[in-house]
Amino acid sequence: MVAARTSSGETAPDDTPGPVRSSAGKPARSLPVLGAAVLASWLVPAALISTGLGIVLLPLLVLAVGSVIKVGGVLLDRLVAAALIVAGSVVVLGLLFSVWPWGIDPIPTSGVLFSGVALIGWLSRRAPRLPLRFRPSDLMVLGTGAVLWHYLHKPLVGKGPGWRMEFLSTAEDRLNHFSYFVGIEHVGGYNFLHQEAAKAYMMGPSEAVYPQGSHFLLAWVDSLVRSSTDLGTPLDAMNRYLLYILAAYALLGVALVWGARWIGGPRLRGWRTAAVCGTVAALVLGSNYADLVPHGFDSTIIGLLMVALLSAFLIRPAMRTPEFIVLAALGLITVTYVYNLFGAVAGVALVAALAVHRRRFRLRRWPLYALIAVVTLGLAGLPSVISVLSQLDVAGASNLGGPSVAADRTVLIGGLLLAVLAAAAPANRRTGTGRAQLALVLGAGAVICGFAAYQMHSIGHVSYYFEKLAGTGVVIALISLGAVGPLLKTGPKTTTTVLRRRAGDAVLSVLSVATALSLFAGVQWGMESFKSVPSAWHDNRLMAWSRGESWSDIGPRNGESVLGDLADVSGPVMVLYSNDDYKNLKSTWLASLLRNRGGDILPLYEAHWVNIGAAERPEPEYQAAMEHVRKGARQLGEPMTVVVADPATGERMRKDLVGFQPEITVVVRPGSAWGHPWDRSFPGT
Repeated sequence: MVAARTSSGETAPDDTPGPVRSSAGKPARSLPVLGAAVLASWLVPAALISTGLGIVLLPLLVLAVGSVIKVGGVLLDRLVAAALIVAGSVVVLGLLFSVWPWGIDPIPTSGVLFSGVALIGWLSRRAPRLPLRFRPSDLMVLGTGAVLWHYLHKPLVGKGPGWRMEFLSTAEDRLNHFSYFVGIEHVGGYNFLHQEAAKAYMMGPSEAVYPQGSHFLLAWVDSLVRSSTDLGTPLDAMNRYLLYILAAYALLGVALVWGARWIGGPRLRGWRTAAVCGTVAALVLGSNYADLVPHGFDSTIIGLLMVALLSAFLIRPAMRTPEFIVLAALGLITVTYVYNLFGAVAGVALVAALAVHRRRFRLRRWPLYALIAVVTLGLAGLPSVISVLSQLDVAGASNLGGPSVAADRTVLIGGLLLAVLAAAAPANRRTGTGRAQLALVLGAGAVICGFAAYQMHSIGHVSYYFEKLAGTGVVIALISLGAVGPLLKTGPKTTTTVLRRRAGDAVLSVLSVATALSLFAGVQWGMESFKSVPSAWHDNRLMAWSRGESWSDIGPRNGESVLGDLADVSGPVMVLYSNDDYKNLKSTWLASLLRNRGGDILPLYEAHWVNIGAAERPEPEYQAAMEHVRKGARQLGEPMTVVVADPATGERMRKDLVGFQPEITVVVRPGSAWGHPWDRSFPGT
């Protein structure tokens, strides 16, 4: 439509036909357009899923959300914000999906999500639009994820599904997490909303007390990958789950590098961007946090990923107020559902950000903001309330011990101090971003120190969950490096040509990244170490994983699987392939999961104290182990089978268990008789 100027100076439309627009210049709401968009929101998922291309819906959904929000100025920033909104929406709508009749079926769940995007776009009267702008540092952000994926996936290359189980079963934590993931797919929603049905798939009372947001997200993604809610064989499901966790750790690296760049903002340009991104990437690549993978701390990985994204947006909310509210609310809920301990830091971070950025909220709308706050806090706290009201001993759980991945004190303390220094610098403390960063760092530090003080008072030392919580401090320290970049001085402006200036900037960028990799990741660029000692890069935890050193033999049989050995066994089973009790526990747990009987592991956890099965033991040790076998059978309350590797031990157990009730059947499955069945299948898998 062409506008004409009137004598009064106002613009008046001529008679040329054109799109109907509102007085604000936005497209008017059209019910036919909304109807068409909602129809497409169901037809497209149905078509893609029916052809086995359900996974395509995930990037389409992120693009759709990105097209109706206004965050940042480049495409990658927009897509990161959209991804967090999608994750939060799936977590929240999971409460609905858990109680409606279709569960997490990919067609109705995707239809609801796409319909929501269509409705929001229609209500906001914003035409779908994506900023097709890029920054050279996008390559560094995405490249960090590519490098991490290369080294994480490397030990799996060329190995069949059975062999890959050596890397999935490195710790009992992962077997627990996989059981939560499987439970959600079987019951069609959150386990805490289907507690009786979920008990068949996991060790209780986890169905009620453990945070399940990460498992629900992965289960929903898995339904898209398979274009179905059918898990397939347990062995295939385990392989997919392992790949999802490796991808999550790679995405954590991407989030940290991106978060630092986002906080740096538009003042972080040129080689200074490369210096910041390269430093964060180097710290990630050289970090001991790669040990989160073999330790099986799957929820921790995804929880730290969500903390990184939420913290970055809270520190620098370069977006409209509606988008800020949505990101803050969904981000907080997602963090608490994925790992509720991290919700303490996320909550303090949100309060700090709201205090600093309070002027963007209109006082006359405080009833609306109050309602949003109440709903957000209610949803965020729901799983934790259910946990506390069930069987969770909060005080006891807070002080639990166990294998931990220590938060790097150098990065934690030095990084947070550097973050405070950068935020307090004159160039930053006058900005909202600088003040928000200072408030967030001090708040997070107070929470971490407060929890440490609580543990010191209660048990005299910091333990398992302190290291988990301190991980949020490491994450905040790393993304806060973005505020340091703008403080780096550049030379005076010159009259050189644009091409020459860009070439010089490229050289400085390459040197910055190379320097960071040498200083913080131990890369030696081909130079031999003193007395041929391996470099720090060679010895870091990521490289150890990539060489296949972080594997589990699950017994002394050189990688033998339980698959072939259980081909003719039904009912509960305790697998004793080793004289190492922990390996026997993992073998038993893996056998239960491979047979869709994860709920058996609660009584069969007694295998953790059974150190017989591979060779004869002295009488006192044998009798102590047998008492735990009997105890597990009594707790199980039904007949079970015990599989051992050593014929002499098996015969001895048969004689000692004659007449015992419930009946225990002992079978011998030595590895030499079964070859190498890692990639064999058996009925029930």
